[in-house]
Amino acid sequence: MVLKALGEIDIMDRANAIVHSVLESVAELVEPGVTTRELDRMAEGLIRSSGGVPGFLNYRGFPATLCTSINDVIVHGIPNDRALVEGDIVGVDCGVLYKGYYGDAARTFAVGRVAEDARRLMEVTERSLHLAVRQVRSGGWLSDIGHAVQAEVEQAGFTVVREFVGHGIGSALHEDPQVPNFGKAGRGPRLEPGLVLAIEPMVNAGSPGMKTDADGWTARTADGSLSAHFEFSVAVTQDGPRVLGRPEFSVAA
Repeated sequence: MVLKALGEIDIMDRANAIVHSVLESVAELVEPGVTTRELDRMAEGLIRSSGGVPGFLNYRGFPATLCTSINDVIVHGIPNDRALVEGDIVGVDCGVLYKGYYGDAARTFAVGRVAEDARRLMEVTERSLHLAVRQVRSGGWLSDIGHAVQAEVEQAGFTVVREFVGHGIGSALHEDPQVPNFGKAGRGPRLEPGLVLAIEPMVNAGSPGMKTDADGWTARTADGSLSAHFEFSVAVTQDGPRVLGRPEFSVAA
């Protein structure tokens, strides 16, 4: 695990502030008729004008700035010219490289009015993220994070994706440790100040299984059920979790 100094975390806070500004702009633009390619172009322009570089573009060959995952797509959806329609949900994952450090966050958005089951899936997934963030404290156990997600998700009747997990983040987009969204509480390693984690519940309305499209990227639910994805980058501090790019975020909320 790579521990960061305060100055490094401050740079990552700025990287994540750019990420969250992109997600706020997406929230304003998402409506029926908009394409994910249009969202992608907006995101790239905003990131570059803010002094950052798109963190996902060409990363391991990924061809876009955003991952845009519609309905049954869990993660890694590639933006295209398919217009969003009323009732869709779309997960938008964004990464930014700023002064040598990465920011990474995701939100799932409703397109117009969505069905009650879709709305509930999104609410439970976001709440599981917030509960996971509460577990980020010096001396805490890494497995407490995933346990909090799993307990909330399964209590609501949904399932946690097993094939994809959260991760450490810093000067590399993916660092140790892996951060599963499942598992028993009270297991190591211990969390230390300076560790930064990308915590990202991925939750299916149906079974937890997945399959990958021929493009090698797009990961879908095996049974065609809806999936939602929320993510924060969170620093461990002596005073508790610091959600990077979101100074207004309260653990008690």
